Amino acid sequence: MELKDLQQHIRTLVTLEETDAPVVSAYFNVAERNAAHRKFVDERTQFVGGTLPPSAAEDFKQAMRQVTNFLESQLNQATQGAAIFARAGKSPFFLALQFQVPLPSMIAVGPSANVYHLVEMKDTYHRYVVVIINEMGARILEVNLGEVTKEIWSARPEFRARVGRTWTREHYHHHHEEQMHEFIDEKIKIVDRLMAAGGHSHLIVAGNQQMAWQFRYALPHHLSAKFVDVVDVLDSTQDVVTATISGFVKREEEESLAVVDELLREIKRDGLAVAGIDATLEALRFGIADVLVLAKDFDPQIGVKEQMVQLAERFGSTIEVVNESEALDRLGGVGCLLRYRSSPSAIETAEQTASPKESLRTAT
Repeated sequence: MELKDLQQHIRTLVTLEETDAPVVSAYFNVAERNAAHRKFVDERTQFVGGTLPPSAAEDFKQAMRQVTNFLESQLNQATQGAAIFARAGKSPFFLALQFQVPLPSMIAVGPSANVYHLVEMKDTYHRYVVVIINEMGARILEVNLGEVTKEIWSARPEFRARVGRTWTREHYHHHHEEQMHEFIDEKIKIVDRLMAAGGHSHLIVAGNQQMAWQFRYALPHHLSAKFVDVVDVLDSTQDVVTATISGFVKREEEESLAVVDELLREIKRDGLAVAGIDATLEALRFGIADVLVLAKDFDPQIGVKEQMVQLAERFGSTIEVVNESEALDRLGGVGCLLRYRSSPSAIETAEQTASPKESLRTAT
């Protein structure tokens, strides 16, 4: 699945109109196929079903049957994480998403979909470009959400091996080096055009270590800024993901900490930033939050975390999930960078233009 597709699915989920029937949001780590998933579903069906009124309970059980049917018959072999959203009743809804990265197993039930784990995965894994370069040629791959989604470009080098009486070994070696430099320079130009056209912001180089590092150090400054890592990888798509994903996640965590630093700077100078649950919720509700900065282990009262990510997605705010930041923890685990300062007139305008569903959330 590509990042743009996941973003559209999240948008669909957060704008789903509420009905009397509950929405089941079911996440599963299915890296290992076993009976535990069926037992987990059965236990949640029995436990949650007993808390609902009879009319909603029947709709809930029907939605859970859809979840079970999908798990038992439609999982792809390569799937490690599944997210299934189901609703029965007069306005039925069903969406099943499969990923090649794991998701935590949990089942939530409520009037709207629970999207936090999709948002976290989108922020953690999103996408990057891998250049595999070796003596056999070069390949440029795009990785989305832990899965190679396309081969953008590939080519083989044409190194002439002419060694004769007129070519000394030194002459041949020098000629081969010149061809190698030309080959790498040509590929860098292709990568530059492709990354610019696709809006890619992260680059990993893989393959033959000597050639990979030669490629890396030949990168111009603007591509060096996007460089993540050089890895030794075999020439298969699954090897690419396995070898490169950890380096990408590490870079993503570093970039998240940089966003926390920016949040702190803005707070210290009384700039465009707020922190804490109440101030963050207000900024999100009125659509003035540019970036929601959220600690991964942020766990306030029930529903607040999910409400924050839904509001951020609804108003087009970027969401940055941060793993292990003491500085962010001291701020209460949450804050946001603002598009502009709030004012009484801005708040009044936002209240007048908010949808009925959003107004209800603001009042609760």
